[in-house]
This record gives sequence, C-alpha cells and structure tokens, in this order.
Amino acid sequence: MRTTVTLDPDVERLLRDAMRERGISFKQALNQAARDGLVRARQPRTKRFVQKTHSFGAGSEFNLDKALALADAMEDEERIRKMQLGR
Repeated sequence: MRTTVTLDPDVERLLRDAMRERGISFKQALNQAARDGLVRARQPRTKRFVQKTHSFGAGSEFNLDKALALADAMEDEERIRKMQLGR
C-alpha cells in the first residue's frame, strides 16, 4: 500500500538511526517500527505490583528498615511487661 505520511522530526531521526544501525531501507525501518508498536499495543498490560503493608504498632522510636532491631525491641518490651506483672 502506498500512502503519504508526515513524520515528526524525532520519529524521522529514530527511523534514520534504525536504518543506519541495521543496514535496512527506510521502508523496512518504518514497517518494522509500526509492526513492533502495534504488536506491543495488542499485548495485555500486566497489573502493577502493589506491596501490602502491615502496621506493627511501632512509633517513631524504631527504624522500620531494621527488622531484626524491631523484633529485638518488641521482645524487650514484652519481657519488661512480664517482669512488671511478676511472671
């Protein structure tokens, strides 16, 4: 099929780069770019990953980036609580 297409300057530059890098004609570069873009557009998009979080009830006195330090601090608090209760 023959048609006239007006390309933006940046698109033309990308096509010319592809021609030079791959040693192909303008027609081949344009067809491959259109084919790649259309195939990619038809593929289902994957769902974005969302990290589930949980509140450990810790205040600002804990550095939540240090999980082991948090666990130690929570154990210490529990031991102190048990000592206060006389267990």
